[in-house]
Amino acid sequence: MSTLEKDPPERVCGDEEHDRPELVPPREVPLGGPRAMRVRRTLPARGRSMVGAWCFVDHYGPDEVAETGGMVVPPHPHTALQTVSWLFQGEIEHRDSTGAHAMVVPGELNLMTAGHGVCHSEVSTPATEVLHGVQLWTALPAEHAEVDASFVHHVPEPVEVGDAVVSVFLGELGVTAAGVAGGEPAGAGDPAPVRSLGSPVTTYSPLLGAEIVLHPHASLVLHVDPAFEHGILLDRGELRAAEQDVPGAHLLHLPVGRDTVELAAGAEGARVVLLGGTPFGEEIVMWWNFVGRSHDEVVRAREQWQAELGHVADGRFGAVDHPGESLPAPALPQVRLRPRR
Repeated sequence: MSTLEKDPPERVCGDEEHDRPELVPPREVPLGGPRAMRVRRTLPARGRSMVGAWCFVDHYGPDEVAETGGMVVPPHPHTALQTVSWLFQGEIEHRDSTGAHAMVVPGELNLMTAGHGVCHSEVSTPATEVLHGVQLWTALPAEHAEVDASFVHHVPEPVEVGDAVVSVFLGELGVTAAGVAGGEPAGAGDPAPVRSLGSPVTTYSPLLGAEIVLHPHASLVLHVDPAFEHGILLDRGELRAAEQDVPGAHLLHLPVGRDTVELAAGAEGARVVLLGGTPFGEEIVMWWNFVGRSHDEVVRAREQWQAELGHVADGRFGAVDHPGESLPAPALPQVRLRPRR
């Protein structure tokens, strides 16, 4: 997904340090013109630009496609990141310059690695009436920033754990039911065994990504890596997580050091997206659809995209089989983009 911002700000990422949970509120961003679909963006945000390697979180819908026109994102470039597409409702057609042509559908992961450079398009299909999901980016560590572009499709198995359903699409997660529907506590006796769930998809830094659906009044204990920081995004319903009430569409950031996190749903149940990873440990500059380590890297990527615009099959970004024009890059700001602490 492209940000589609006409004047995208410079983002200097990777320098936050917080020792307590914090709520990150969303901000609304339009994907295009006045009738365009709007998304709720929680990363990057002022004071919180990353959770592990996760550097971009857009949350959208339920969106009535007849009213907004749905998602129509022409070919656009990416560098040094991975895009993670995850839907709750609807269908999106994905095409990219690796030759991949795939449908994004609910409960199935589409993971595109940009590396040195890739371009792709995303268009909701004519049969889609409601569009609802998340679009996520992860930054690639410097040692992997120039890998070849690639595309992976994976269908994780939804697993019932007590009164919750968990789908782990990246990494590994341990889970234990902490209650039953109706709010009654679990029975006495030995602790419930930890169920370990995982995804075979390769990532370039330690990452966790999962969808968790809790039935009304259900509770779930997450057994997590204490070396990870985590983000819990509430899609719908009522949620209390790590002794914090989480408002709708907000992202709760949890710093490193926890080995368990309890989720508890209200009377309507809840659906959340859980993200995690080791603190990134590197500064990056994120501008428009590019991740770089310096102003000059971003300038070169922009110049190459403007010269190719998705029409040069053997160029840096390659070509996409897509009708219509590609997205031109916006003008750079009048100051140098620079990482800083």
